[in-house]
Amino acid sequence: MEVVAPEDIPVGFEDIGGLDDIIDELRESVIYPLTMPHLYSGNSSLLSAPSGVLLYGPPGCGKTMLAKALAHESGACFINLHISTLTEKWYGDSNKLVNAVFSLARKLQPSIVFIDEIDAVLGQRRSGEHEASGMVKAEFMTLWDGLTSSNTEGLPARIMILGATNRMQDIDEAILRRMPKKFAVSLPNITQRRRILNLILKDTKLDEENFDVDYLTKVMSGMSGSDVKEACRDAAMVPVREYMREMRGKGADMSSVTHEGVRGIRTEDFFGRKGGDMILADNHDRHLRRQNSQKKSRVQRVEESSENEYESVEESVDKALSTASQD
Repeated sequence: MEVVAPEDIPVGFEDIGGLDDIIDELRESVIYPLTMPHLYSGNSSLLSAPSGVLLYGPPGCGKTMLAKALAHESGACFINLHISTLTEKWYGDSNKLVNAVFSLARKLQPSIVFIDEIDAVLGQRRSGEHEASGMVKAEFMTLWDGLTSSNTEGLPARIMILGATNRMQDIDEAILRRMPKKFAVSLPNITQRRRILNLILKDTKLDEENFDVDYLTKVMSGMSGSDVKEACRDAAMVPVREYMREMRGKGADMSSVTHEGVRGIRTEDFFGRKGGDMILADNHDRHLRRQNSQKKSRVQRVEESSENEYESVEESVDKALSTASQD
């Protein structure tokens, strides 16, 4: 278990591209009620922060990064709960550890308890499950939303459980009930991919004449934010490799080589590398095949139109010659 202060988290909402709708909803329905309850509780007892928030979706789409930014922007104490924290070999000790986590969260409130891959910790309860695992889940749910989850005044504690998962269907139904806010963090669309590319490459040297961000945005269809970042990392290495090989070929001292001579990134640097993303390579090859097919069809149409024009000219000449012979 790690207790992290908000100012120690170097990620904010401005570092996340393409999730503006989710960010706005998190600000309005989670951050403000959690950190400024006096603005909401005066109007209605219903206006309080949710007891739990679930981020779900495919791997690499920014769920963990969004959780970090939420902790940083909210100013709440961030408790990163590891699975190993709740695992003990002695019977009943895991329950005591769960109790200690919530006791600490109450002391530090407002606080956010983050559980990555929450399906592995709080998955569905089955008949053949080990008794100790079921007791841990029961203890967790009791402290989370049970008789002791409110303070002496009857107000809910300012503790929010934040979970992230790729397998929402494996989480226990009682856990899902305690997480009323659920946000689907899906694969980015073309607009979101453009924003992600601009964020990743904002401090990177580009060859403006040979860099086409529109084309890259199209061929990166189906890639997650993490995939886009790795593709940019691999592309940024291509000019460095070329420059290093050039300097070695000239016999230069590699320890004295500086980065000023490295060219900017080009569009072609994203393709043709070994070990790269297969989605990007397949989309690029498919685009090239489509382009060649369109070029062939255009040439074929031009040739057919030329033949038709030649045949019409021949017919006109034949008609003229036949008319002249009759005269």
